[in-house]
Amino acid sequence: MSETAPEQALAWVDAGQGAALATVIETWGSAPRRGGALRGVSGGGAREGAVSGGCGEGAVVLEALEVLQDGGTRVLEYGVSDGDAFAVGLACGGNIRILVEPIGAGGMPVEMLRDLVTARAERQQIAYEVALDGVHRALVRDGYDDRFRRDQSGVSEDGSTFVAIHNPPLRLIVVGGVHIAQLLVEMARPVGFDPIVVDPREAFGSADRFPDVRLINDWPDEALADAGVDARAAVVLLTHDPKLDDPALHVALRSDAFYIGALGSKRTHASRVARLSDAGFSEADIARIAGPVGLDIGAAGPAEIAVSLLAQMLQNLRQP
Repeated sequence: MSETAPEQALAWVDAGQGAALATVIETWGSAPRRGGALRGVSGGGAREGAVSGGCGEGAVVLEALEVLQDGGTRVLEYGVSDGDAFAVGLACGGNIRILVEPIGAGGMPVEMLRDLVTARAERQQIAYEVALDGVHRALVRDGYDDRFRRDQSGVSEDGSTFVAIHNPPLRLIVVGGVHIAQLLVEMARPVGFDPIVVDPREAFGSADRFPDVRLINDWPDEALADAGVDARAAVVLLTHDPKLDDPALHVALRSDAFYIGALGSKRTHASRVARLSDAGFSEADIARIAGPVGLDIGAAGPAEIAVSLLAQMLQNLRQP
């Protein structure tokens, strides 16, 4: 989850303004936001994040301000038949349930929010358990492996508790500062990826070509080891040069990366497979590589290849 509402809510609390958090706990039909989507509301009415995408989400904000004044935890439900449906973004159909809780008395303890924000800053996966009647709250790190893998917040089977999954931000590590990489990085950011571009050739991996992107001008195996490749990382190889791609593949295939893609034709990929086999990688290891890279959408040109790549990355993430 890349929402910044928890951080902003803590800043409001520390500034003495007070804050409440509204969280999507369940959706049906065409509701536009996933479970776990957050909106923070300050005591002065300032807002951060969104829970529905509606014109102003005014109904949710008003409920949050009332919770700050009256205390307690509320569960709101809006459906297409409700008068407030349009206001919360459900004009096209669907239902949405939203948990609203203050920070502090009667809601999430301030120190619990502080611990949550710290874990997020340190890229630690953590889950926030909250009973829908407000009687139980806890931060837990174990017991939700499947939810962490699928990045899926949701209500418990018995309907009593909501589990908000806070995963580290997704990372996209691109080896090769080529034109496709420039486009892919810009497309991936709004989806929630923190991009890193690796290229020892400073003419390719330069700040002029990749403004506001973390650049590592080092050999790919050393760069990937330095950056860290975990289950929240996608690794994309775009150089067409085995001297650069292969060392990166060796690191990626030994990691938990959820996606590994390598640019090249079928012939290029066949040669790559042979080299990896000679290096001791198994068929199962090598099968993790998407090559030729990207979904087969008939992509023509760098921009469309970048689209197919990003789509395939998301497919692997959401439908492993």
